[in-house]
Amino acid sequence: MNGSLRKLLETAYSSETADLIEEGLCSKSVTFRANLLKTSREEICAAFSGYGIRLSTPDWCEYAFIAENASEDVIRKTDEYKTGKIYLQSLSSMIPPLLLEPESRDSILDMCAAPGGKTTQIAAICPGAAITACEKNKIRAERLRFNLERQGAGRVNLMVCDSRRLDGMFKFDKILLDAPCSGSGTLTDGGEDFSEELYLRIISTQTELIKKAMSLLRPGGRLVYSTCSVLPNENCEQVKKAIGMGAKVVPIDPDRFKGVPTLPTEIPGVICIRPTERYEGFFAASLERG
Repeated sequence: MNGSLRKLLETAYSSETADLIEEGLCSKSVTFRANLLKTSREEICAAFSGYGIRLSTPDWCEYAFIAENASEDVIRKTDEYKTGKIYLQSLSSMIPPLLLEPESRDSILDMCAAPGGKTTQIAAICPGAAITACEKNKIRAERLRFNLERQGAGRVNLMVCDSRRLDGMFKFDKILLDAPCSGSGTLTDGGEDFSEELYLRIISTQTELIKKAMSLLRPGGRLVYSTCSVLPNENCEQVKKAIGMGAKVVPIDPDRFKGVPTLPTEIPGVICIRPTERYEGFFAASLERG
């Protein structure tokens, strides 16, 4: 593992926990979710049984699946993948949209939306919600547009812009900020390209995004902040900044995500997922603006 990353992990946790994290940065099981805009859990189970592909489901989400005996290439060749009835997505990244708890009258902003896994999941959970998805990179925005259309989420309002530059006239009931991060929970190469310079720059960007999210959120609104990092400076320290701006943590029920491997956190009621063969390292916090 990259020496700088290893040092940060040992400082944040312990050498033993850093060993567990490093061990978990390995090849992952193939996971996906049924796209409820186009299909049902039952239809997907029947189709994949016909293919001879064994599926299992985590306790906390009935439309999430683990392919027990098939590669990602095999899944991509199925009609269900080609027609947008399923979406290849890590189990960990399915958790933030669930924490958002979208309702049909909600105005929702996805601040860093590409490639669209979480955006389309929100649309599938609650088709009646008014969703705005921002992506500043034009190439990534085109990928997002493609996924929105294939997943049947064409009603989502796509804005090719940096969400930090959104006009203050916009106000939202709920905001998902899946922030750019070091990727310390997903670096299967051991973080060979990890650099402290980039890490510090990313933390600065996260802080700017948190500030913007709080300014765009209506009083009483919900902000879900997430990263695919396990480093506290990108996670709990950023949540503290939101708390300093008037947010309060909406505690995550510890029984809600049974079976999900976790790491200790300084702030109660948030979740930091330890990377394993089935889960990516991930962080999520649910916040409410006062």
